[in-house]
Amino acid sequence: MPVVDIPGSKSVTARALFLAAAADGVTTLVRPLRSDDTEGFAEGLARLGYRVGRTPDAWQVDGRPQGPAVTEADVHCRDGATTARFLPTLAATGTGTYRFDASPQMRRRPLLPLTRALRDLGVDLRHEEQEGHHPLTVTAAGVEGGEVTLDAGQSSQYLTALLLLGPLTRKGLHITVTDLVSVPYVEITIAMMRAFGVEVRREGSAFLVPSGGYRATTYAVEPDASTASYFFAAAAVTGGEVTVLGLGEGALQGDLGFVDVLRRMGAQVEVGARSTTVRGTAELRGVTVNMRDISDTMPTLAAIAPFASGPVRIEDVANTRVKECDRLEACAENLRRLGVEVTTGPDWIEIRPGAPIASGAEIKSYGDHRIVMSFAVTGLRVPGISFDDPGCVRKTFPGFHEEFGALSAGFLSRGRRPTGPPAALDRHGSDRKPSAS
Repeated sequence: MPVVDIPGSKSVTARALFLAAAADGVTTLVRPLRSDDTEGFAEGLARLGYRVGRTPDAWQVDGRPQGPAVTEADVHCRDGATTARFLPTLAATGTGTYRFDASPQMRRRPLLPLTRALRDLGVDLRHEEQEGHHPLTVTAAGVEGGEVTLDAGQSSQYLTALLLLGPLTRKGLHITVTDLVSVPYVEITIAMMRAFGVEVRREGSAFLVPSGGYRATTYAVEPDASTASYFFAAAAVTGGEVTVLGLGEGALQGDLGFVDVLRRMGAQVEVGARSTTVRGTAELRGVTVNMRDISDTMPTLAAIAPFASGPVRIEDVANTRVKECDRLEACAENLRRLGVEVTTGPDWIEIRPGAPIASGAEIKSYGDHRIVMSFAVTGLRVPGISFDDPGCVRKTFPGFHEEFGALSAGFLSRGRRPTGPPAALDRHGSDRKPSAS
């Protein structure tokens, strides 16, 4: 039975870095994710004057409850949405002028609901080019706190940023939320704040965050449930079996709920105290599923939908249109390249199996790691799939192609059904990884 070692959660690592930087004392993060996104976050903290010590298995962060150690900084957030949204919020707690910019991809992604809320709290924040987008400058003088209203219908990261900010304000925060997507990610934030000594209360649509700061701790980062979805899906479409250690009952990440979708489709699923196992069966049934709360796994389901016995309809995923790319349309276009019949709406996609699936198709990645990793699963059943930018997986899982290739080879050696290549290659048949932008 293949046991897959999944890297640490991106979402948990980013939150842990913020909390460690804000805490009073030295925090040790055990097995954090090392990827382009998280390295960018740690680099951003260093630019703001926080000390981040990194070893292969642990990072140590010297916290500064009073905010950044420098009064001026220029921070490049790369492609990281958590970096681009959390670090300006953290910088607002200090005293100084801090400029933030990001990659062209991240510049396109929205920030306005968060930056509007920060302005409502008195933060001097200026968008330099397009309103609601990077680059931006924060002229910080601490944050008083108080009441604020937020629309988190595009991204739960807006709410997470304000929740994380709350204990660093002078009065605490009373956040009224008018709309909220990806609720499990907010629950991750609240659970992690509790581990750093802060209790958030919820009253209807309001979140009450006390002032008083955080306490340093030792925090173990659990494996990334979104990344695990590709390996669970691989078992489901090949009749194989995969166990992921470190994700079980009580896991923080809501994306582990993807295995419940696989169970509805016919896979056998066992969730234990410290691990989860998925076994593929002879059938993969069609399903209609609301994925609002686990939308990062929408591409995973879309990529295996052609192998179901009936239509697969994924609903309430409008927020996937403002991720690294328009993921809903990216999935639709790539499935059509494979000859699959697909229809889409503003917040849904329906995939109809039955048409012959074309081999040898090149998948257009749009620079999005989740598109590449999802369609690598399709490649287990479709020969000759390639990618225009396989190296974009460095964002969250630099070793994905090697790990996934080993899993595929294991299925092949056991006489399973996959017929695709053991690794995702670019248009030239090379496994080279392009340099980071």
